[in-house]
Amino acid sequence: MSTGVAEKPYAVIAELPSAAALYNAAEKVRDAGFTRWDVFTPFPIHGMDDAMGLKKSPIGYLVFLGGLTGASIGLFLQWYTAVYDYPLIVQGKPTSLFSVPAFFPVIFELTILFSAFTAILSLCAFNNLPRWNHPLFNWEAFSKVTDDKFFLAIEVADPKFSEKETTKLIASIGGTNIGIVKEEV
Repeated sequence: MSTGVAEKPYAVIAELPSAAALYNAAEKVRDAGFTRWDVFTPFPIHGMDDAMGLKKSPIGYLVFLGGLTGASIGLFLQWYTAVYDYPLIVQGKPTSLFSVPAFFPVIFELTILFSAFTAILSLCAFNNLPRWNHPLFNWEAFSKVTDDKFFLAIEVADPKFSEKETTKLIASIGGTNIGIVKEEV
């Protein structure tokens, strides 16, 4: 019975028997030249980033720039109000940039605030969030990923993807329960 919803293939996915098998499969998929694929495990696997060929995330640099922006804005706002716009001389204290110790709380708080917002927004942007439903959730076997199963999925959007060849590669590296996940269009 048709639901009337158009579907298109999203990925070829396979179950692997263990963390070690998944690690070895990830190295082979990386060496085969695939770029749009991922692994799914119930726990972190040490070294999987290297096995997948993932590079260092640029989020740390963005957070640093966000913090630097916050510190600069905090320093400017304090200087502008206390030195330029409305200088207030109290007990002979200088009204210049040399009164920086009084500026530290605001500078610190804005550094933390801008860093936190930059981190959250960059994570959302790099992870394509918000995405309310992922196509892999439509595959019934995938519900075991949080218990004790290990999965490897290669997306149809990958430039090297060929359904027949990709399925053959996944089977040759130990993949079982191989399926094609579809997404609603």
